[in-house]
Amino acid sequence: MLRVAISWVFIFGIAFIAGTADDSVAKPRILVFTKTAAFHHDSIPDGIKCVREILAQDADVDQTEDNTLFTQENLSKYRAVVFLSTTGDVLDDAQQRAFQGFIESGGGFAGIHAASDTEHDWAWYDEMIGAHFAGHPAIQQAVVIVEDRSHCSTQMLPEKWQRTDEWYRFKRNPRKVDGIHVLARLDESTFEGGGMDGDHPCMWWRDMKSGHCWYTAGGHTKESFADPLFREHLKQGILWAAKLEKPVKSATIQSKTVQ
Repeated sequence: MLRVAISWVFIFGIAFIAGTADDSVAKPRILVFTKTAAFHHDSIPDGIKCVREILAQDADVDQTEDNTLFTQENLSKYRAVVFLSTTGDVLDDAQQRAFQGFIESGGGFAGIHAASDTEHDWAWYDEMIGAHFAGHPAIQQAVVIVEDRSHCSTQMLPEKWQRTDEWYRFKRNPRKVDGIHVLARLDESTFEGGGMDGDHPCMWWRDMKSGHCWYTAGGHTKESFADPLFREHLKQGILWAAKLEKPVKSATIQSKTVQ
């Protein structure tokens, strides 16, 4: 009996040590960058809170407006960087080189809303983001037509998704940019001021060498970040950029389908 008891103590001890080791494994890290050098969206705090909540089980989220953190050494800590409604010129030349190296060597990028109103004069960023912001009409309801539901960030969406946001138009049509894969477009007949001649992409992805890059034009309003569908769309887009994507549980999300 003593030998059996000792054996169980030994086995339990090994299991405890293994469990402790598993618990101590660090989660992947995601950096949310929110620096603005032009317009500042008052929904940014809501966006930060949303990203922390939706990624809580999958990654540790750091948030900063400090562009001096864009160094090769610091960026190497992260699986992806999220530009959450950044605007204007937010990185200097050295920081741009560090960020470009991070993406091209396999780091991920997820751009939300005004990420397309950022670094207008940086040619590499222009290629990565696919299309830069040109303007917008008033906040209003529109129908999003989901073209590709095979991507993890759109699998949960209805084919026609009615929602309210500030709908950006772009300096060029990203569909015409080599390497861009459009996921969804706006139906310009359902809102005023579209300005894209009837073909109005609003979500897309591309790769820049080894890095995944993903963009969604939504996210101007505070309410966007409380919308279950939009939250799951963001979650899956960020995880895809970080190469951490997981199966989508679309059945648990309420969607609004337009007939």
